[in-house]
Amino acid sequence: MDLQLTGKTALVTGATAGIGLAIARTLAREGVAVTLTGRDPDKLDSAVAQIARDVPDHRIATIVADLGSAEGAAALIAAQPDTDILVNNLGYYEAKPFAEIGDDDWLRMFEVNVMSGVRLSRHYFPRMLQRNWGRVIFVSSEVGAFTPPDMVHYGVSKSAQLAVSRGMAELTRGTGVTVNSVLPSATRSDGIVEYLRQTAPRPGMTDAEIEAHFFQTYRPSSLIARMIEADEIAAMVALLASPLGAASNGAAVRVEGGTYRSIL
Repeated sequence: MDLQLTGKTALVTGATAGIGLAIARTLAREGVAVTLTGRDPDKLDSAVAQIARDVPDHRIATIVADLGSAEGAAALIAAQPDTDILVNNLGYYEAKPFAEIGDDDWLRMFEVNVMSGVRLSRHYFPRMLQRNWGRVIFVSSEVGAFTPPDMVHYGVSKSAQLAVSRGMAELTRGTGVTVNSVLPSATRSDGIVEYLRQTAPRPGMTDAEIEAHFFQTYRPSSLIARMIEADEIAAMVALLASPLGAASNGAAVRVEGGTYRSIL
């Protein structure tokens, strides 16, 4: 299917691995000129090399910036003042008992997971409205809908992304701009695999056994009972970014394998 994205520009934050890299690769495959952001130049170069293997005729740029700070956001905006598509993917998670989550933990979680997207959207979104076309997509999480007790601050940050996204969408009425969120469940990456290994109830379990244990124990409502692949998230983001996805606006789009038990 032609997603009608050839010639568009996109900015994908946190794009050196995992979901961000998959989104950048998928958009590049659709003819989008994609800018990747990250803090590590070597990781950015590696990401470009990976995309180049799959998309030989890619149009990829990179910008080194720490978007967990106002200074980093300002540097990125100065380097690239405009974009058609903004994918606020940057984020991190950590498990921590609630009583041990200090003020610095809360503030850092909000700086990276929430304010990075807020600062960039505050710049790019009004420009999209002026042009009467644009896409802002927040990569939230299933935990934006139900907060896990072992990472409350992470869950709250993901709920905040949903609120920001919906509030921005209310400002797009009658325009060609849309703002949406996607809610992945546990998505396969080196980080999540290592995290799941820490949940293993006994030593010597294979990764497949650990994954099965995780879904039986911690995500029993999952209908697919497996981790989601990053490319599956990227496909949904590409559709929302496309003119073909224009009827979805202000939505929290679930890509979580049916974990969240709701008909809405």
